[in-house]
Amino acid sequence: MRIAQVAPLIESVPPRRYGGTERIVSYLTEELVAQGHDVTLFASGDSLTSAQLEPMCETGLRLSTGPVDPVVFHLLMLEQVRRRSDEFDLIHVHVDVLHYPVLKELAPRTLTTLHGRLDSVAAQRLYALYDEFPLVSISNHQRKPMPPVNWASTIYHGLPEALLPFNPTGGDYLAFLGRISPEKRPDRAIEIAARAGLPLKIAAKVDQADLEYWETKIRPMVEATPGVEFIGEIDERQKAQFLGNAKALIFPIDWPEPFGLVMIEAMSCGTPTIAYGCGSVPEVLENGLTGYIVRSQDEAVARVADLDRLDRAAIRRTFKKRFSAARMARDYVALYERLAAPSSPRMVPRELVNGSLNVAV
Repeated sequence: MRIAQVAPLIESVPPRRYGGTERIVSYLTEELVAQGHDVTLFASGDSLTSAQLEPMCETGLRLSTGPVDPVVFHLLMLEQVRRRSDEFDLIHVHVDVLHYPVLKELAPRTLTTLHGRLDSVAAQRLYALYDEFPLVSISNHQRKPMPPVNWASTIYHGLPEALLPFNPTGGDYLAFLGRISPEKRPDRAIEIAARAGLPLKIAAKVDQADLEYWETKIRPMVEATPGVEFIGEIDERQKAQFLGNAKALIFPIDWPEPFGLVMIEAMSCGTPTIAYGCGSVPEVLENGLTGYIVRSQDEAVARVADLDRLDRAAIRRTFKKRFSAARMARDYVALYERLAAPSSPRMVPRELVNGSLNVAV
């Protein structure tokens, strides 16, 4: 198939460090090329891909010097996609809603994966207005706030199997990976580790929007708590060692997590996760197999003592079965083919099988 992948321009594809959506776009694009498809990636110019790259700005906008307007850059990209639309069987967009007015006439063969939370009332009105666009959710829980829209599938994220190698032994510290923000609750991670008597390593970025939270809440806790080490942002190579050498990942979130990529990154290494059961967590994590789902700090601390009961090899096998990039790409290709078929009707959800929502066509 001839497929256009339209990525956000905030980060490169893949991102140099933190960046969930751009990372998934990269994994999907590379796997589609490996499976023999003709893929064009619309992304920042510093992206690295085996697909045909159409650079829409010099670098990921987060790293650009001087003032930039992300909306302008994204609209320029979407107009370029529109003008070249005859070159593609399917256009797959990852920029939420910006493309709706621009690509409205191409809606039947324009697939949108929604990567973020969907509980904004204003956004819900927009999704309802443009309900001719087929949508993919990244978990079933992600859909809950939405009005009736054209859901085509739920497709879980996947990672290349060789990206984060299996570590059969792990280590003696707990890990927190992601972003320093109130909804990610690094404060809970610090408290859980301190009460469990284990070291905690925090690998996370601090966005400008969360700088005050870091300076007033988390940094003082890090400095005051023995055994807590703040590492900062890490790259993919460092991530493999960071997660693989951990006893467990602590994922103490306090928000409706749409997916939680870090859980399957840990899973790839064979590292279990202790997570609060918010959002998609019960869909991604299998309680008692790939980690533990908890409801309180007391329960999380108690589960730290149970980590040795979990089989790291079984965790890795579960990752390969449920969350590989090859499985993700196959699920998307099956959907692409249905959408690109002549006179393809509006998708009607039917049933959830093996992590993907099949459709009646």
